Amino acid sequence: MGFYSPKEIIPIVNALALSKAKTSNTKTFILAILGGAYIAMGALLAIIIGGGVPEISAANPGLQKLLFAAFFPLGLLLIALAGGELFTGNTAYFIPLLIKGKISLKIPLKNWTVVFLGNFIGALFFALFFAYYTEVLKNEPWLSSTKNIGIAKVSAPFYVALLKGVACNWLVALAMWLSFAAKSTTGKILGIWFPIMAFVAMGFEHSIANMFFIPTAIFYGADITWSAFFLNNLLPVTIGNIIGGALFVGGLYGYLYADEN
Repeated sequence: MGFYSPKEIIPIVNALALSKAKTSNTKTFILAILGGAYIAMGALLAIIIGGGVPEISAANPGLQKLLFAAFFPLGLLLIALAGGELFTGNTAYFIPLLIKGKISLKIPLKNWTVVFLGNFIGALFFALFFAYYTEVLKNEPWLSSTKNIGIAKVSAPFYVALLKGVACNWLVALAMWLSFAAKSTTGKILGIWFPIMAFVAMGFEHSIANMFFIPTAIFYGADITWSAFFLNNLLPVTIGNIIGGALFVGGLYGYLYADEN
């Protein structure tokens, strides 16, 4: 077969989780900074391409969403192929081992904490130095697009942001599952691209991407407070991302196939 079956993916995920557990906090943190920066790269590319077509947006908003979503997967592709740590993917990897009692809860909690903080620093660093100080978004239509994205993300009710976070990371974790199933680089790219494109086009919420989108909007003068960013978006979306990855992917596939390995 040209790909690994669903039950064959679990040993791959378990080996990856054990490797992450053995990696030092320092290396994990550096990889997480890279991961946050890579997601920010994809987010900036999405704004440049998808946010620069107001005529298409007005006439065919679905096509504009597709253009925006089509380029966002750059970030996860860089993480998967070049190396990096991403909080959202990591919410799923440890769960099959946790279900079987082969690791304690403190192992994923420590990893999630270190990676979340590293991702935040990496995304914020890229937002400030490469999206703001470079002034690549200072002109229209990118300026309005950047601000409107940030404002929309902090304006949703808590439960809506949470549910969008669940759906997003269900797809993000599935993207990584498909990349583990693939036996070729091309297969990994395609496996990652489709689910990531899908969650962005459908308007779901990714906590690490929002560490770029919303601060960038703030830097460019959007009427958003940092407290609104943290409380109205990052908190509910992070909770939702954990549920989506840990329950719907790591939890369910771990339950279904862990006993067969």
